[in-house]
Amino acid sequence: MKRNHTMIQFFEWHLEADANHWNRLKEAAPALKNRGIDAIWIPPVTKGMSAEDTGYAPYDLYDLGEFDQKDSVATKYGTKKQLLDAIRTCHDHDIQVYADVVMNHKAGADDTEVFQVIEVDPNDRTKEVSEPFDIEGWTKFTFPNRDNKYSSFKWGFEYFNGTDFDAMEDRTGVFRIIGDNKTWNDEVDDEFSNYDYLMFANIDYNHPEVQEEMIRWGKWFADSLHCNGFRLDAMKHINHAFIKLFAEQITQHCGDDFYFVGEFWKHDLEACQQFLEQVDYNIDLFDVALHDKLHTASKSGNDFNLTTIFDDTLVQSHPLQAVTFVDNHDTQPGEALESWVEDWFKQSAYSLILLRKDGYPCIFYGDYFGISGENPIDPKQEAINPILYARYHKAYGEQEDYFDHPNTIGWVRCGIPEIERSGCAVVISNGDDGEKRMRVGEERAGEIWVDLTGTRDEHIAIEEDGFAAFPVNGGSVSVWALPQEDVEL
Repeated sequence: MKRNHTMIQFFEWHLEADANHWNRLKEAAPALKNRGIDAIWIPPVTKGMSAEDTGYAPYDLYDLGEFDQKDSVATKYGTKKQLLDAIRTCHDHDIQVYADVVMNHKAGADDTEVFQVIEVDPNDRTKEVSEPFDIEGWTKFTFPNRDNKYSSFKWGFEYFNGTDFDAMEDRTGVFRIIGDNKTWNDEVDDEFSNYDYLMFANIDYNHPEVQEEMIRWGKWFADSLHCNGFRLDAMKHINHAFIKLFAEQITQHCGDDFYFVGEFWKHDLEACQQFLEQVDYNIDLFDVALHDKLHTASKSGNDFNLTTIFDDTLVQSHPLQAVTFVDNHDTQPGEALESWVEDWFKQSAYSLILLRKDGYPCIFYGDYFGISGENPIDPKQEAINPILYARYHKAYGEQEDYFDHPNTIGWVRCGIPEIERSGCAVVISNGDDGEKRMRVGEERAGEIWVDLTGTRDEHIAIEEDGFAAFPVNGGSVSVWALPQEDVEL
């Protein structure tokens, strides 16, 4: 019997740039596996525009911490050797590794070039606000210190369709590069009329040589890391037809079990559904709509109707394509998409993604290990570990929902014979103390269940008809189950 799968995002935005993170991953792998985590999403491993860069301003996609570029051999997270050692350790513990792939733009060019552009309105990228004119842009990538190892491909302005800085005039803007068959891609998000351009030197996926190079790189990258899948960054800005082609080519090269999950940051569920259709459902998506619900619930207290928590979410409409999460590096305090789920609701939120039958849950490093930086946030392992334990040992079998009160909801997982003592009853309140009378099965009659979170200290006896009244503290969650004394929570 396969146990439930759980992913962790193994980084947060303010990790110290000490080139030691791959060592932290190697050391953490055994304990994570013991908690039931069997997949790890690692941060971008390629050389960024500086030694402190988080990886989302990629300079050289063929440098995994091997070459002396941008004043460092190592990336922010460590050297290539440390990275491969950490991945090997994860595999030794039967943990899959998903690599973050950032292929929308390039940053930190080696030199400038002069070429023609048209400036466009930042709020309407289809609206031209200038005649064609020359700029000096940072678009020439030659990677001299790599000296053609792995690839001799050099990037110039002809392989980009936009940039944001004119060194000639020392000013910023959104500049669309002029050239044969060169325009914004049509198959991108329609925010700002066309959201092809995001930042830095924007890669032109209309160019056939670019498509060939990026697919060639993707195969090399997967082979070099021996990873099990990709997390695709900023997909709403990249030609959707290319994303489909990229996934197909990598899958053909690596095998059908190679996994893809994409960041398609849209609150509109219909847009997510349309994207899934465009890529033939070969890529899972992070459930942004559910994250929004969890954030709103944490801000609204008992004004939020808990019975609606899954309405209009990806996990409700497309459960097999939804990667559920509470927070991530972009939603943490101070970041671009800040929408931090408040502490009082955090354990309840993790129960909602970890203890239900649908979705592929991903826990966040910043929640589990804490957040560094000028405004540190303490880790919440004490709150999350009991939920992870319940997911691994208890949350199996048929699910019955008791979403019949706006401030107190519950559900039952009935358990399966293959996993001894499995099954649980979950109750969440965002208001006052309450209880939920739920049926766990007549075959459970006489069993004594306890709250795995440790919030309530009662021992609940299952009645002859298989029902019991399961209490919960106000603004809290309780996970009731038959205890297993041999496993530490």
